[in-house]
Amino acid sequence: MAKIGVYVCHCGENIAGAVNIEEVVKYAETLPDVAVVRNYLFMCSDPGQEIIKKDIKDGVVDRVVVAACTPRTHEPIFRDAVESAGLNRYFLEMANIRDQDSWAHWHDKTGATEKAKRLIRSAVAKVKLAEPLYDRYGDMEKSVMVVGGGVAGMFAALDLANMGLKVYLVERQPSIGGQMIKLDKTFPTMDCSACILTPKMVEVAQHPNIELITYAEVDAVKGYVGNFDITVKKKARYIDWDKCTGCGVCTQLCPSRVPNEYNFGMNQRRAAYIEFPQAVPKKAVIDRANCLYFKSMDKTGKPACQICEKGIPPKGIQGCPAGAIKFDDKDEYVNLKVGAVILATGYKVMEKTHFKEYSPHSPDVVTAMEFERILSATGPTEGELKRPSDGTKPKTIAFISCVGSRDERYHTYCSKVCCMYMLKHARILKEKYPDIKLYLFFIDVRTAGKDFEEFYVYTKELGVKVIRGGRVSAVDVKPNGKLRVRGFDVDLCSPVELEADMVVLATAIEPPAGTEELGRLFAATCGREGFLREVHTKLYPVETAAKGVFLAGCVQGPKDIPESIAQARAASSAAAALVIPGKIKFEAIISEVDREKCSSCGVCVPLCPYGAIKLEEYKGKEKAYIEPALCAGCGVCASACPSRAITFHGFTTEQILAQIDALAEA
Repeated sequence: MAKIGVYVCHCGENIAGAVNIEEVVKYAETLPDVAVVRNYLFMCSDPGQEIIKKDIKDGVVDRVVVAACTPRTHEPIFRDAVESAGLNRYFLEMANIRDQDSWAHWHDKTGATEKAKRLIRSAVAKVKLAEPLYDRYGDMEKSVMVVGGGVAGMFAALDLANMGLKVYLVERQPSIGGQMIKLDKTFPTMDCSACILTPKMVEVAQHPNIELITYAEVDAVKGYVGNFDITVKKKARYIDWDKCTGCGVCTQLCPSRVPNEYNFGMNQRRAAYIEFPQAVPKKAVIDRANCLYFKSMDKTGKPACQICEKGIPPKGIQGCPAGAIKFDDKDEYVNLKVGAVILATGYKVMEKTHFKEYSPHSPDVVTAMEFERILSATGPTEGELKRPSDGTKPKTIAFISCVGSRDERYHTYCSKVCCMYMLKHARILKEKYPDIKLYLFFIDVRTAGKDFEEFYVYTKELGVKVIRGGRVSAVDVKPNGKLRVRGFDVDLCSPVELEADMVVLATAIEPPAGTEELGRLFAATCGREGFLREVHTKLYPVETAAKGVFLAGCVQGPKDIPESIAQARAASSAAAALVIPGKIKFEAIISEVDREKCSSCGVCVPLCPYGAIKLEEYKGKEKAYIEPALCAGCGVCASACPSRAITFHGFTTEQILAQIDALAEA
């Protein structure tokens, strides 16, 4: 017969404040096969664990029930304690009498106490039927893939590479740098963004342990933690990068002009282009969709344009001096094996077209990121402040915060950086153009960060007008081309109306396009806001539900630059801790198929959310097989199998029925 020990935690007042511990202890002592019942203020503390260990070593118990907090965070602690005392780590069951009981029923102590009894009774019934299970180990690829070449991805890659690990850094654009390289200056120190980021970009490109793969996307993912098999699609560049020297001749000769997405369409680029002056790698690509070579033919049926390759001989103008033009280039697919993955694909800013009330059709209504490019020396106006509509210098500019953020119509979350970058813009303008009039419309000002409040106070002292109130109701275009801004000033308790030459919208930070598809490839889930979701907000902020897949930067939610870098370095540390030992441990709580019972129906295959089940040949028939390394122990397959051929170890049918009977017992 089993000798079960029940250990009840007070958790300070978290549990004891709503549950009568003494009554629960007395009840647990009456349960069948319970050998001992003990309680302690904090069972997860060292003294609490020592109580359990001593009872195991003394032979008093051979099964353990801990009635305490959620097993999601505390089960590993108690499993290690049980194992260190010489008992199988899976001879442990937890009764969650905090989250599922005391926190939910704090207002009803009698009811909470009765529920605690039932939860403990259920746990005792289950652990009584526990069988020894054993963790398994597999080989680990000592390499990591980082997806996304912004500031978070670069720092994660550098940290891993400096630990001696092989790193593949995959970036969708032709150059690394992400959104940060588009900024003019960074708050609160007002450093030049390009000045501080470009050396890091060069360091990434030159590091011997980093293989930089730009203008590429993840196409397919197979395998599992420790042994990911990832297919990366290198998009056709139509220029041989092994030959390209980045001289820019092709970008000067190309006659085709299109809106420049790097500057948000505020100027034009050529179909043959280098993304920006500090690009790393500094290589040209040809935009096939807008290249005349691919778009049109002359009367003889030949491509209408090959100027970048051949130049204009009658005028003595030569084409590419390196002979790097490669019109027959094709997409290339490469397979890479890695042990872990860090997703750092950043963010995008919400477009102004969503906000009809702010006259988005006016060229003088711009988003904050478009305004960044106007202020930047490499932007469409080379750093000169000019109105997009007529090129004149604006005398009055209004900034509007929370455009798309904290708004039930779009995004209920705060985008976190908008207040500060509005203040940054105001400071840049006031220091460069003291006579300019600036009006900043806030719902309320949020400056929670190191030196942020001082930054706010200093900016106000420069003469910036801060207007606190509700959301700006409208921006109208007047017949004279000016913009009328209508809002409310809570300090004056009055509506306000002003005339501006430009309006800057602090639009929300959003997940980049393709985030959901990327998450699906790696079996990482998205939250309701569309950002990739971490396992636990406080305890596991960089881990995803997919083992071996980590998060860094704004792909997990809005962040400023220091916070993104901090999370990137945390993700790199977590990935390194997983990869460096060379072995990976897989828990024993997984599903297993009895192929003799399997009817080959295949019902379980599409139901598995982790892609762990496949049909493969067994004794002349196709039978289900569950890859242990991919199984996350959700139990969906076991509950759906019509032949009852799948055993969910740790949660067998007999154990679940025993729990149900115990819960339903009067």
